[in-house]
Amino acid sequence: MKVMTALFGPTDAIERAHLLRDAGASGVFTFEGPHDVFAPLTLASTVEGLDLMTNVAIALPRNPVQLAHQAYDLALLTKGRFTLGLGTQVRAQIEKRYGAAFDRPVARMKEMVGALRAVFAAWETGERLDFRGEYFRHTLMTPTFNPGPNPYGMPPIYLGALGPRLTRATAEVADGLLVMPFGSKRFLHEVTMPAVRDGLVRAGRTLDDFAVVPEIIVSVGSDATAHAAARRLLAFYGSTPAYRPVLDVHGWGELQPELNALSKQGRWQDMGTLIDDEVLHTIAACGSPAEVAAHIRDRVDGVSDRICLYQPGPIAIDALAEIVDALAA
Repeated sequence: MKVMTALFGPTDAIERAHLLRDAGASGVFTFEGPHDVFAPLTLASTVEGLDLMTNVAIALPRNPVQLAHQAYDLALLTKGRFTLGLGTQVRAQIEKRYGAAFDRPVARMKEMVGALRAVFAAWETGERLDFRGEYFRHTLMTPTFNPGPNPYGMPPIYLGALGPRLTRATAEVADGLLVMPFGSKRFLHEVTMPAVRDGLVRAGRTLDDFAVVPEIIVSVGSDATAHAAARRLLAFYGSTPAYRPVLDVHGWGELQPELNALSKQGRWQDMGTLIDDEVLHTIAACGSPAEVAAHIRDRVDGVSDRICLYQPGPIAIDALAEIVDALAA
């Protein structure tokens, strides 16, 4: 099984990428957190033998041409080892933090993929750029701004999704699905994969044409203190209405408004106390490296041979190596 894990920022990106590769990671990814999502990957592109991915870059506040240039350059720097992972985020973050529009996010994401492919095609073939959509319009690509064909090809486009509508749309138009980390084995097999198969059928595609990459929250340790950060992370996700369907599948739906109420009061530290052991161990892979690997293997069996480890904080290199070895066994 191929394992990708996180880079947390630009200051130690090269050093940490080397350590992660030597521990057995097949790749690294960044997420849209306190640092820019592309900068650490630009630095890590100098490290041979690692796949690189944004997981995810928030798409809706960005422009397709801007994203296309960033993806093209990373594909060039990595000699074809880069994947552009995009996500929608949630309404409050898009409208209040980014100051951008969030209406019809599924339609916007589908059109974003179409616009990116049109820009890539113009660069690859020299054909006239003429993309006219509801949200994006690109009709000019003069030679000054055209990098020409990429010798390593255009990067694949993966979309992060949780709900059935966006998951179906992802299977229709993208190269792969990044399964959101706030999930469970039951949600993956009973909700996510049926939506993937439905979207593929609509597009006349099969799973052979499409990558499914689950991301799993990991907390290594043997005591309650070790998992406190994981509980807070689950509480943060669980407070968001968009993630309630995962809780509903297990009969825990009423936890979401409780967490949401605490978040609105700014009681972030208190929220983690509502995540009991059953919720923790269902959504996150916790325990020793061997126990973490067993959870991961059980969750993704029959779905994927590639996973992303999402950590509340940087995982110890020796623990990562043990997880990778256990998954390879």
